[in-house]
Amino acid sequence: MTMLDRRLHAYRPDLAEACLEGKVEATRFVSGTPARVCVPVIGLRPQPDLARGIDTELLFGEDVTVFDRADGWCWVKATSDGYVGYLPEDAIAEAATAPTHIVLPQRTFLYPEPELRKPYKTVLSMGSRVHISGETEARGNHYLVLGDGTAIFAKHLQPLGALDGQDYVDIAARFLETPYLWGGRSGLGMDCSGLIQLALQMTGRSAPRDTDMQAAGLGEPIERSDVRRGDLVFWKGHVAIFEDPETIIHANGHTMTVARENFEAAVKRIGWLYEQPTGYRRPF
Repeated sequence: MTMLDRRLHAYRPDLAEACLEGKVEATRFVSGTPARVCVPVIGLRPQPDLARGIDTELLFGEDVTVFDRADGWCWVKATSDGYVGYLPEDAIAEAATAPTHIVLPQRTFLYPEPELRKPYKTVLSMGSRVHISGETEARGNHYLVLGDGTAIFAKHLQPLGALDGQDYVDIAARFLETPYLWGGRSGLGMDCSGLIQLALQMTGRSAPRDTDMQAAGLGEPIERSDVRRGDLVFWKGHVAIFEDPETIIHANGHTMTVARENFEAAVKRIGWLYEQPTGYRRPF
């Protein structure tokens, strides 16, 4: 039977997603049930074990398909990019009302009520999705209110789709100085490909999650001589965005942050570990 990428195809000897029937061997095949992430940010792991490193992260309000629940874990597939892995079961809930708005800044606070002097309940990352049921003014500030009465400063939210078509390089630059985190894709920490994916998603465009996936199929290949703002450069296991033909922005393990760097200087610095760039691509 065909061997598929376990990151993008849900299959185990005992269970597989229904669309893989006839392509993989499994005891049974299921379509899965919808659910939604109900915690601020949660790591998606290759195994149901908190000691395992994360492959990626899912944000508040993002949708998943659940294939299995066992021992406090659920085996899921993310709707946004198709990534498969395990989440703690208490990180998801029934997908009820559809999200209406998306968090715009790197991070924002969710208050128990429309009052910024109240202790906040939690912090939500850029890209988190919420359902807004009302709005109100309090002490001269405008808030949008969720169904449970919690509130977010109105300027920190945008209706879904309102950012479509904007410059994703500007979005990526908002994360400068954000800590590097392997597998991260939130305002609390991110890796190189997570930065690309989240910045593009915030402008209404989809992107694969991992560097090898982006290098193989995101947009179209170009030559170094054709590079312009928004193009990507790849090394083996690394990716960066061109802010202009001579400057890149990337989440990297050298500064352990999202940083701006001269491209040629980065090539020299990175070369001893990752060799020379393997290619250049224009996302769209």
